[in-house]
Amino acid sequence: MKSETEILTEYLLSKKLKRTDQRYRILDVFLRTTGHISAFELHSLVKKQHQDIGFSTVYRTLGIFTDCGLAYEVNFGDGQARYEKAFRRGDHGHLICSKCGRTIEFSLQSIEGIQNQVLKKHGYRPQGLRFEIYGLCGKCLK
Repeated sequence: MKSETEILTEYLLSKKLKRTDQRYRILDVFLRTTGHISAFELHSLVKKQHQDIGFSTVYRTLGIFTDCGLAYEVNFGDGQARYEKAFRRGDHGHLICSKCGRTIEFSLQSIEGIQNQVLKKHGYRPQGLRFEIYGLCGKCLK
């Protein structure tokens, strides 16, 4: 199985984009994150190790990661795009609190049977899946 670095390299070559050290440094930091991270938050982490990398470079590189399948862009209704690792991750959904913005990930294994029935019924082959439930978390309900 290909590594994240190999996937990025192949994508850059296929699009005739430069294979810069900065892109690979950003990838290294991104792969060590957990959860959902904004471009600003990732830039702050990158800046700690690589002061020469600017915000626009991080932002554009996240777009490349999304295009080549290494990241998903998610937006939980607060107007800020966040990114999460996409490579070698199982299907999962998000519970998003409409009041405080708290986000909880959960496995979609429990609805896999229903999903497959719907796909088969409609002759549909998925290329991606996004499952989000908006509501109020336990703290905000009190």
